[in-house]
Amino acid sequence: MRLGWLIDNKNQQALVYRSDGTVTQYPAGATLNGKDVVPGFTLPLSKVL
Repeated sequence: MRLGWLIDNKNQQALVYRSDGTVTQYPAGATLNGKDVVPGFTLPLSKVL
């Protein structure tokens, strides 16, 4: 897996998993992006939470 997003509606956050093993937590006001996996793709979390 190169990039994985876990959208956590209950806790109003997203967890982003990367191939290097890092996990980053983002709050509801953040905008996720596809980095080099899906260049140019963005998703404001507020649209899905």
